[in-house]
Amino acid sequence: MERNSLRPRILIIYTGGTIGMIEDPDTHTLRPFDFDHLIDNVPKVKMLDYDIEHVQFERPIDSSDINPSHWQQMAAIIGRNYDKFDGFVVLHGTDTMAYTASALSFMLEGLRKPVIITGSQLPIGEVRTDGEENLITALQIAAARDHVNGEPMVQEVAILFENYLWRGNRATKKSADNFNAFKSNNYSTLAKIGLSIHFNHDALWRGNKHSDGQLKVHLDMDSEILIVYVYPGITPTALRQQLSTPGVKGVVLKTYGAGNVPAVDWFISAVKEAVDRGVVVVNVTQCPNGSVHQRRYYTGNVLANAGVVSGHDITTEAALTKLMFLFGMGIPPQEVAKQFSQPICGEMSL
Repeated sequence: MERNSLRPRILIIYTGGTIGMIEDPDTHTLRPFDFDHLIDNVPKVKMLDYDIEHVQFERPIDSSDINPSHWQQMAAIIGRNYDKFDGFVVLHGTDTMAYTASALSFMLEGLRKPVIITGSQLPIGEVRTDGEENLITALQIAAARDHVNGEPMVQEVAILFENYLWRGNRATKKSADNFNAFKSNNYSTLAKIGLSIHFNHDALWRGNKHSDGQLKVHLDMDSEILIVYVYPGITPTALRQQLSTPGVKGVVLKTYGAGNVPAVDWFISAVKEAVDRGVVVVNVTQCPNGSVHQRRYYTGNVLANAGVVSGHDITTEAALTKLMFLFGMGIPPQEVAKQFSQPICGEMSL
């Protein structure tokens, strides 16, 4: 296709998810369908003055089946097409969307173009679907340019859902029922969508403004990471078994409040033994809002002294995928812990 330089060129990456599902006539359950079905139900796409192409996963999948190999596919597609397109829209199921957004934010080093991830709570063929509006808005955001310098308005991985655009590695799914299904509890909206799209310029990522504009794609992700949830009644056996899982390299420890755990010797000892074995343990609060402050309370301070890394206000999704990314780089645990403690692409505030 010959490109008109005045028309934005957008690549849609269709992975599956509710937005493209149809009802199975026999079981009446929803199953993923192909891109042609989806686009046939959004004729307004053709009204946009954009050059739009698409790539479809060989088999569209439910997002509950997403794993790091699919992140590798997405990142590789973006890498291969980075110079050909002005922006990218990823159509994805909602259940693991925040994990995918977080993973891609780390895997796409030096990103200076929009990667907008969206989907829907209802299939695109439903009368009341939110999918049509989400797709149209995502395409418009992917095409948006700064009127001052002509650069892409969004230069990061972001999640667009209903009325809001969120930083991808700051968002989490908050509702299985509402159209506004995502929320970023510790970071501002990148844009609010009403009669028009209002960008929050102060919140938009510009951390790559001094880069050479070249995208570096990291495809290696190490899955030997666990999430360990602290809860009243957790036993020494349960904790030690989780921390001693064969092959585990990193642990996201989901703690109370500002980073607290039970003030008992066996708990701290189990964690310290894991750290001493080379397991990187990061402290992430269970609270939707707020941050870990390991030095504020006694137990948090003891964790810090045991070598546990503060996750500050990072989400669980971003913490998990950041550890996968860092270990995927093949660096030693001490370097993983050091790099985890510092923001890479706006995923946490110190």
